[in-house]
Amino acid sequence: MSKIDQIITTITNQGTLPLYFNKDETVSIEILRALYRAGIKAIEYTHRGAEATENFKKMIAVRDAEMFDLLIGIGTIKNETQTEAYLELGADFFISPGFVPEVAALLKSKEILYIPGCMTPTEIIAAENKGIQFIKLFPGNKIEPDFLSSIKDIFPDLIFMPTGGVDTTKENIQAWFDAGVSAVGMGSKLISKKLMDEKDYQTIEDQTKNVLDIIKTINK
Repeated sequence: MSKIDQIITTITNQGTLPLYFNKDETVSIEILRALYRAGIKAIEYTHRGAEATENFKKMIAVRDAEMFDLLIGIGTIKNETQTEAYLELGADFFISPGFVPEVAALLKSKEILYIPGCMTPTEIIAAENKGIQFIKLFPGNKIEPDFLSSIKDIFPDLIFMPTGGVDTTKENIQAWFDAGVSAVGMGSKLISKKLMDEKDYQTIEDQTKNVLDIIKTINK
């Protein structure tokens, strides 16, 4: 199995991809540990602040020392410069808020998974024509499950994951899986600013376990 297939399998098997950013290095690492304790094997850290690069470097080091089977991807990638920086840091996969052809080409040449954000059939087609297998539907709260239901048959070979506004409730998660997604990206609804500010890692762990249980029930 290729590294790309391995990562896709890991994300789709767990059915969710937690994503977050915190400017504090210690908070970023403790959230990583909480997610891992909950059973997460792949996470997305987002490049959304000046501290992101250094934090990511430390997270990779902690992963290598304590959580060898955890995949850490980098999100909010918008150009080749960012991509090259995180390639050097050892990111396992890359995610963008939109489709960036030059990033797609660079990562394809290195056989590394790239998951671009798409909002329209035109964007999805453009990504598919460049060899993309995995599409992030973004922002999920503006697209809604009905959108995917209406276009899924046009893209039988693609894997879809909504991100942005996906709730932690069984009803919302069920609606997305019924529409045909293979995973749901979860950011602030799962790892809220309040929980991060309060350093409430136990609640993050508990909520993540609950989401994983919901997904297991849905996929039975």
